[in-house]
Amino acid sequence: MPFNKLISAQHAGESVGIYSICSAHPYVLEAAMLQAKADSTHLLIEATSNQVNQFGGYTGMTPSQFIAYVAKIAGRAQLDAARIILGGDHLGPHVWQELSAEEAMSHAREMVQAYVEAGFRKIHLDTSMPCADDSRPLAEELAAVRAAELCKAAEEAVLSRDPVTAPVYVIGT
Repeated sequence: MPFNKLISAQHAGESVGIYSICSAHPYVLEAAMLQAKADSTHLLIEATSNQVNQFGGYTGMTPSQFIAYVAKIAGRAQLDAARIILGGDHLGPHVWQELSAEEAMSHAREMVQAYVEAGFRKIHLDTSMPCADDSRPLAEELAAVRAAELCKAAEEAVLSRDPVTAPVYVIGT
């Protein structure tokens, strides 16, 4: 995975990075793909929990539908799909904050699993927000427990899919 190579290069003192966009707009995606193609680089395309989730999000797409959508645009841009990395950004109970913590976290676990099962490889877990029945501000310890719970759900999805292509995790806000 390119992330591991990037991290190793950065630790070795190299100034390297990756294009990263968080958009579902077809023109934005295509422009980013054309730039990655021109530069012979990888492209990280991220979707947030309110953009894309198991209920469709505001784009109307589930994680697997978003991947198919991105692949179609990559075909038009003639960018090799192997150069695209898909990421889930700020995955957690954010979309369902008005619900009880139990219900919001149940939805968040399902969503994280859907992202991993669909093939997203960068998983940003963010459980920093309080739910309807939480005290405010949310205790850091509780946010950490919830992040671990979502990571466990993601790892269960990895094991059911393909442990060789396990995601890279980013934890926190």
